[in-house]
Amino acid sequence: MRIATGGILHETSTFTTVPTTIASAKERQGYLHGQEILDNWRGVNSPIGGFIEGADAHGFELVPTSFWEAFPSAPLPRSDFDTIVDSLVDGIASAGEIDGVLLELHGAMVAEGVPDGEGHILAAVRDRVGPDLPIVAQLDIHSNVSHRMVEQADVLIGRETYPEVDMAARGRECADVIHRILTEGIKPTMALHQIPMVWGMNQVTAHPPMKDAIDYLHEVESRPGVVCGSIATCYPLADIPDMGASVYVVTDNDQELAQACANELGEWIFERREDWQLDRPSTAEALRLAEADGNYPVIFADRDDNTGGGSPGDSTGMLKAFVDAGLQDACVLYIVDPEAVQQCQDAGVGARLSLDIGAKSTPLQGQPVPMDVEVIALSDGEFNYDGPMYAGLGGHMGPSAHIEQNGIHVLLVTVREQPFCTAFSRTLGLDPKKMRYIGVKSAAHFRAGYESWAGQIFSVAEPSVHNPTGGKLAFKNLGRKLYPYDEF
Repeated sequence: MRIATGGILHETSTFTTVPTTIASAKERQGYLHGQEILDNWRGVNSPIGGFIEGADAHGFELVPTSFWEAFPSAPLPRSDFDTIVDSLVDGIASAGEIDGVLLELHGAMVAEGVPDGEGHILAAVRDRVGPDLPIVAQLDIHSNVSHRMVEQADVLIGRETYPEVDMAARGRECADVIHRILTEGIKPTMALHQIPMVWGMNQVTAHPPMKDAIDYLHEVESRPGVVCGSIATCYPLADIPDMGASVYVVTDNDQELAQACANELGEWIFERREDWQLDRPSTAEALRLAEADGNYPVIFADRDDNTGGGSPGDSTGMLKAFVDAGLQDACVLYIVDPEAVQQCQDAGVGARLSLDIGAKSTPLQGQPVPMDVEVIALSDGEFNYDGPMYAGLGGHMGPSAHIEQNGIHVLLVTVREQPFCTAFSRTLGLDPKKMRYIGVKSAAHFRAGYESWAGQIFSVAEPSVHNPTGGKLAFKNLGRKLYPYDEF
């Protein structure tokens, strides 16, 4: 049994100022082809790592094609998108005789002129392999799932954790399902329920109320005839017709059951629509709340400048709040500022210099913060994640610097990424566990490596390309009424 595999991954913000090209993959794992894919992802907590694990367990051959992934950013130019899709499809075509396809996709990709990137990719693969070959794809929990995606794939399986620590597990589930299709003869029938809602920040799956939704999902999956089901909380920074939350369910040859289950869970979620929203204070407001509570260390998570959501990573609202408050034993992880990094490298470790930190990408990110700093450490940005997210994978932050002013530490980086764990910080001599106040440019993925030892966590709001001062994001292309944007 031979199964072709590959992936195209991008979470696309239609509001960010950060451009995307085919070369953007260099900032992550690179544009991989053939055996490079298996070598890179074997033993890693990732979907393709799970595909490999499943292939080893079931004894089928994985035939790697191509894999492209870039950090979240703006829509990909159409010519670049076509090149990447053609590479994947041509790789499948040249794989020889195959029995199925396992794909890693995101579920929130937009290219110029293509608002439904995954629907387009799946249709291109379907056109190549024909109507009968099974196509199974693994998606992010933050997907905007379209009817075209459901029509073109046999099975879609989304992640069930946020932070997304189950990537390999869901990849393994995809491998298990395609093996069942080919050996047991199950006939997948998939249904989609698009919920008229934008899911707010109350979606961390380890805690209620999100845990209750996942428990309900697992109950649905345990029913006779149900193969699998998924909840997509949506990616809310895409101005496209299919933006919004959804539920999708796969059954064994029972379309009516699949639709009934998807509708049931989707309606249950919408009835509780207020539960999924979360009010976010500013960093300054959160500091006052944190001091009143008194449990340390305190983590302040800036979702609006989360590079994992497409932001530039150089907004300064959080840093300015730390400086204005005169904090000690405080750190900000990370600020993307290649210019400041270069100045630190030119000065060297131990040097003292004046820097204007951050807000160089666009005025929407605030104003640079003047600091008189000491250069504590410098790095080429190479490290290894120690998990649980991406455990075993190499990370690449680019030239980086650890600077400090009066007890406030800042890690300056060249490549955009959010802190999934503390491994990179430690390479620059900063152990966040020893800090009293920790600012992270992340929505929730930081929790995988930080929540277990945090005293308090606040999701905060600061000005950025995704949180414009004095106004809301200007959506023009949404395909349905969506709570909380519209009245219900």
